[in-house]
Amino acid sequence: MKLKLDQDRLIEDFFDTTRLLGIMAPIKNYHFCWQVNNVIGTAFKLNNEIEIQLKKKNRDYYFNVYEFNEPETALTHYLYYNHYDGEYLLPEFRNMDFLWLMKGEVVEERKCTWLIDAIKTIASVQLVAELTNEKIKNKGNLVF
Repeated sequence: MKLKLDQDRLIEDFFDTTRLLGIMAPIKNYHFCWQVNNVIGTAFKLNNEIEIQLKKKNRDYYFNVYEFNEPETALTHYLYYNHYDGEYLLPEFRNMDFLWLMKGEVVEERKCTWLIDAIKTIASVQLVAELTNEKIKNKGNLVF
């Protein structure tokens, strides 16, 4: 008997109760995280264990993922750097420099709106938009 991993089901489960923001801020990822931590009061840290590795054109591409666990909740925030050496983690959103994924519990509309408004106050941020699951073609690229 062969067991087959249901990739679509895995992706669907990963994205259950998530919210994803796209952020246009043309600065280095570590500098952006520093700004977010100072302005919003988060504590994002680089997590090398969940770094995303994609193989394209016989090359490996590595995408940094920063992580912040919200105290006293099950909510975890992940901040992905969307580009590496000319490739994109989500090519359908190549204009977005960062992807902010909220996962672990339902994020209410009010909280999401507050977060979007707070991110917009960061000087280097040009745009923040919520990316709906239907618009994401390469969801599997975000799964770690």
